[in-house]
Amino acid sequence: MSDPTGKRKFRGAYKGHPPWDISGPQPALREIADQLTGKLLDAGCGTGENALYFASLGRVVVALDFVQQPLKQAAIKAKERGLTLETRQGDALQLASWNDQFDGILDSGLFHTFSDEHRPRYVQGLWHVLRPQGRIALLCMSDREPAGNGPRRVSQSELKACFQQGWHIDSITPVIFQVRDDLPTGYFSPEGPHAWRMLATRI
Repeated sequence: MSDPTGKRKFRGAYKGHPPWDISGPQPALREIADQLTGKLLDAGCGTGENALYFASLGRVVVALDFVQQPLKQAAIKAKERGLTLETRQGDALQLASWNDQFDGILDSGLFHTFSDEHRPRYVQGLWHVLRPQGRIALLCMSDREPAGNGPRRVSQSELKACFQQGWHIDSITPVIFQVRDDLPTGYFSPEGPHAWRMLATRI
């Protein structure tokens, strides 16, 4: 994330208790855990709950975030739980410069933080580090969620456009992005926040 304003925003969020930090993996990702095997990258891992869940299933996981504080928390959790987790501090917009190759990628709430300008660069980086026939599971805020708090909303057509070249979109499923249950009433829609879960294969 090369935008200094965005970086300040997320650093500030992790000084407190961000809405998306639910002290466990996202249910929408748990449901498709069998679709991601081998060596995985969790892009924008936060405090590592999704990465740690997949590590507990025997996956080799690299957890990437540009904010140092949540990475420290992820490392502490891994030690406490007896799990192996490699943490890296870095910019997901620089993935095209990596030499690593992964069998699968997790994106839980990172794609929807990028501007239209940065989206192609991010997707190109994902393609670069993912092996042919590797899969990505992407969870982003849906345009079915009314405008208001939280990140920008994303439509199915936007996802399809961004992953048009070099990818086969296997599914785009309406799901719920689980957030903390102590948020103020009306922070998100009563039945939300609505999200899309996309599974796509690199070709």
